[in-house]
This record gives sequence, C-alpha cells and structure tokens, in this order.
Amino acid sequence: MGNISGRTPEETGRAIEYRDLKEKEINMGLFDSFNRRQVVTDCWRRENGQWVIRHAPFIDDWSTEDYHVLIECLKDTVTAGGFVQGAFVEGRLKGFVAVLPEIFGGENRYVDLASIHVSQDMRGQGIGTTLILKAKEWARQQGAGKLYISAHSAAESQAFYRIMGCVEAKLYHQKHVEEEPFDCQLELEL
Repeated sequence: MGNISGRTPEETGRAIEYRDLKEKEINMGLFDSFNRRQVVTDCWRRENGQWVIRHAPFIDDWSTEDYHVLIECLKDTVTAGGFVQGAFVEGRLKGFVAVLPEIFGGENRYVDLASIHVSQDMRGQGIGTTLILKAKEWARQQGAGKLYISAHSAAESQAFYRIMGCVEAKLYHQKHVEEEPFDCQLELEL
C-alpha cells in the first residue's frame, strides 16, 4: 500500500499541500490523478457477536458514476458548512477527507466522517493520518465529541483506523448499516 517509488513525497522533493476544497473546484477534473483502486484479500466480518477476519478477495474501484455521486456529496458537504479538505502533491489531488456538520448520537456527540481516501500511489505516506488529524481538529472546534466512521472492512483499512485510535462505535448509525452492511461502524474520540 505504499508509494511505488518507496519514498515519501518529502524524500523526492515533492511537498504535500493540505487545503480546504471549494465547491467550484469539486468536479471530475479534480480526480484526474486520483486512483481509488484497492486490492482487498481479507475483510473483517461480525459473526455470532465476534469480529473475525475472513478471506474475501475483490478489487474495490470507483466507476465514473461513483465519482459523480462522490462529487455531489462533497459539494453538498461544503455548502452545508461541513469540512472538505484535500491533500495535493504537485497540484494534483492525492487524498481527501469530508466531515458532515450535524452533531448526532446524544451524549456521544458524533459528527460523520463521510469520506477519507488516499490515492493508491500515495498510501503509506502519512496523508491519511494528517487528514484524520485535521478532521478531528475541525470536529472539536464544532463542539463534537467523536468522529463516527462507517469504514471499509478490508483488513488494511481497519489496521489504519485502529492505529489512529478508532474503536467500535457505541451507537450504530442505522442509515450507514443499511447502506453498507459490511462496513465496520467505528468511533474516534476527539
């Protein structure tokens, strides 16, 4: 899951720029250098009340239609007052995070981390970690207590979330469970 060259952007002299995305720039062209592809071999599954890893190979990639849906969701998040930030290398989007503005879940005071993705060619370079930290800071400033994450169940994705400090959500967001029944419902204390 690391960079093809095996070197960080800093080692190659390419700095990473993090900045908020504006609604007008969120379009198909923004994703020209972004590769969502993820080769999955093992996934976490909840069976009989226990979490287990199961061999469930597939390739996760986005279609053109998936990108169009993503673009509309990101634009909606910006216009609703949420947080959408991108990570750019040499002016090209290589990672992004989106957090919805509404607080829910009673005393848990969740805000929904709606998206976090890093381009396949830049995984393992710290971009995801930085984006999570920026999302946490923004959520804290909004008065939230935790990020709620309906997270991909791939073992590699779950390892990242666990390293970041995520645990199973105390309260499941039913809409997420219905839309993505294989996702792991997580929370991250701010």
